[in-house]
Amino acid sequence: MLELILILLVVAAIAGLLGFGRLSGIALSGAKILIAVVLVLFLLVLLGVVAIA
Repeated sequence: MLELILILLVVAAIAGLLGFGRLSGIALSGAKILIAVVLVLFLLVLLGVVAIA
């Protein structure tokens, strides 16, 4: 999942440099959502609510 976040951030950066504002915004929004999901999962694992087998 972290690879997907990095890919979306790179796409957003390149699209922003090339002037594709909407594409950049969409990629950045997707990255933000995935970052929030990863942080929530990390906190659940840290608190012991979810056990990774």
